[in-house]
Amino acid sequence: MIFLQQTINALWLGAVYSLFALGYALVFSVLGVLNLAHSAVFMWGAYFGWLALTYFNLPLPVAGIIAPLGAGIIAVILDLLAFAPLRKRNAPRISQLISSMGAGLILVKIAQIVFSAQPQFFPNISNLNQTLPNLPFKITLIQTLIFVIAIVLIIVLRLIIRRTLFGKAIRAISMDSQTATLFGVPVERYYQFVFFLSGALAGIAGLLYALAFNNVLPFMGDSVALKGLTVIVLGGLGNIEGAIIGGFFVAALETASIALGGSTYRDAIIFILLILVLLIRPQGLLGEKRVERV
Repeated sequence: MIFLQQTINALWLGAVYSLFALGYALVFSVLGVLNLAHSAVFMWGAYFGWLALTYFNLPLPVAGIIAPLGAGIIAVILDLLAFAPLRKRNAPRISQLISSMGAGLILVKIAQIVFSAQPQFFPNISNLNQTLPNLPFKITLIQTLIFVIAIVLIIVLRLIIRRTLFGKAIRAISMDSQTATLFGVPVERYYQFVFFLSGALAGIAGLLYALAFNNVLPFMGDSVALKGLTVIVLGGLGNIEGAIIGGFFVAALETASIALGGSTYRDAIIFILLILVLLIRPQGLLGEKRVERV
């Protein structure tokens, strides 16, 4: 019974981690750089949803649209300010990494100034936290919605990447952006599309995560950032399928540690997993080794 309950907990939490990590993986697969401001975009998605529900009294489905749209726009602005100028100067990727780190800190500070550092709560969502009846395990309506929404979005994203012209274009850019430019692909525009999609995924993940715990904070992205990095390293940097599998694996490990009484050490366990993956299989479970030719 305990195993079944922890499995259910891992499924809905893993769905959130997978959505969050997919945004990481998308940007890395195309630009080859980690966007360390991704967790701040995740946080802003939660705040956009909270504003829609609290100040504008909009229904939850509308808030579920506003959150990813707002977060996607922030991600595009982030690209224009923190990434694009460095790309145009052919700056090393470490410069873009540091730039994204600084941008993330600025976004968190802005949230502190606007909303304060105090936790904010969603009004009138008690029905979402009701446990579904007649089941051999405990699961709330919001947890069920999180899992269903995440699975649908994951399937849609995979279809977009594999079956659409947009997906073909970003795959071509990820292989060789200069060659793609020669074939008439507007590379910079596609970079912005990728950032918007990445931010939208972070935004909806942030809103769902905040609804599950009924808590929005400027620093809510910090712990998720660590898990997201672990997920994409575990699955293989830039690997979409790996991000999905890694998200559920990390969530399973976290819930198992809590069930065994190690909730105090769960972040340490995630760090240990990250170090082990880097030492044993640095390309991740689904990543491929890259052979450097001289």
